[in-house]
Amino acid sequence: MLLSRLNRVRHTIGFKLILWYSSIFILSTALLFGLAYLLLASTVRKKDREDVHQKLAEYTAQYRTGGLEALKREVTFEGRTGRESLFFIRVRGGPGDSILLLELPTRKGVREEQIQESPIQTNIDVTGLGIESASLNDGLFLDVGKSAQDSQDLLEQFRELFVIFMPPVTIVGIIGGWFLSSRSLRPIRNIIQTTRSITTGQMNARVPLSQTGDELDELVSLFNTMLGKIEGLISGMRGSLDNVAHDLRTPLTRLRGTAEMALRSGQDLETLREALADSVEEADRILTMLNTLMDISEAETGAMKLEIESVDLSLLLEEVADLYRYVAEDKDLSMIVKTGIDLRLDADRNRLRQVVANLLDNAIKYTPGKGSIELESYSEDGRAVIVVRDTGIGISSEEKPKIWHRLYRGDQSRSQKGLGLGLSLVRAVIHAHQGQIEVLSEPGSGSTFTLYLPIVSAILR
Repeated sequence: MLLSRLNRVRHTIGFKLILWYSSIFILSTALLFGLAYLLLASTVRKKDREDVHQKLAEYTAQYRTGGLEALKREVTFEGRTGRESLFFIRVRGGPGDSILLLELPTRKGVREEQIQESPIQTNIDVTGLGIESASLNDGLFLDVGKSAQDSQDLLEQFRELFVIFMPPVTIVGIIGGWFLSSRSLRPIRNIIQTTRSITTGQMNARVPLSQTGDELDELVSLFNTMLGKIEGLISGMRGSLDNVAHDLRTPLTRLRGTAEMALRSGQDLETLREALADSVEEADRILTMLNTLMDISEAETGAMKLEIESVDLSLLLEEVADLYRYVAEDKDLSMIVKTGIDLRLDADRNRLRQVVANLLDNAIKYTPGKGSIELESYSEDGRAVIVVRDTGIGISSEEKPKIWHRLYRGDQSRSQKGLGLGLSLVRAVIHAHQGQIEVLSEPGSGSTFTLYLPIVSAILR
């Protein structure tokens, strides 16, 4: 069980972030220590060489001024004052010919046999000594050396400090990696938690925003927007299903009642025929509703197959107007058709006829007697425009956004027969043609539906 949990943790993004951050932090710190060590070692060596060179110049000047005795006095004085940096001074006549060996008091004494001969004017490092030589004015040579023990002790202390300092650095790197991982992945964990809440049925759950303005905050904002749209779609689907269930209940109930009546004994043939006719009518009503719903879904999802062809818009409007002219006359409505000359566009003829028919049917239904209906078409900015205008009851501002919803029927439309799907289908078909639809309406002042369709269909391009 423990191994399984450790294995899961090992594959998490948080663990990988901690590992990467800690590794980079620790390696960077070690690299900085290494660079500092090299810089310190180089500085110390340079300082030792400068000290030897300076002291060699001083002793050379002392010798040339007062001879060997003056040099002895200077060396003795430095030994009494506790100056320990320079501890080896040799005056020689040539290679291997030593005249004087003097040592200053140091923590580590140096014997002459430890010193190998060095070329004149050349720096060497023998058993921890840095040697420089200078020619004196009487043919002698002066060798001055400095022990590297102090420098080595300083570098050793630095290395010990590195060993002591690295464990806390490792701990700080791990803690810093954990903190960085926790802060960076907090929006991701919030998304995971919100998703879990949604899977349990809490559709109103949202991811809290950190207000940092970074990419993760933008992701959270987009995720919340997506959740809102999904919730709206689900609510719409539930509402649509409720409306479908409600609208199907009535024809199904009538269908069942008609069938039950026909099954009763003692019914004559004519009664049975009427029952069958009523059943067919109710079945057609149900089938029409389901087919319309399927058409709307196909159009909204882009799955509707359009038979695009060149359509004479003026002729199509005249044909649809002729179909509804008698219905309008029965309600004492006047119908006016204004069409452009030779206005053609690429569209699905049957679907476009269905759109205009739905708009005319609604206009006739909701326009009282003595009113008028106007059907107009023209071209504008490379688009064909179809206008259906009536003097009917109008639409309130609160209902305008809702009239496009499936199965929605306003308060004033419930007295009329219909499924509440006509305008939903109209908008879906227009959008499938890459067109637009607008409505202008005020209660009691009629309604104007305007359709904009591209003359050359983008589907054919």
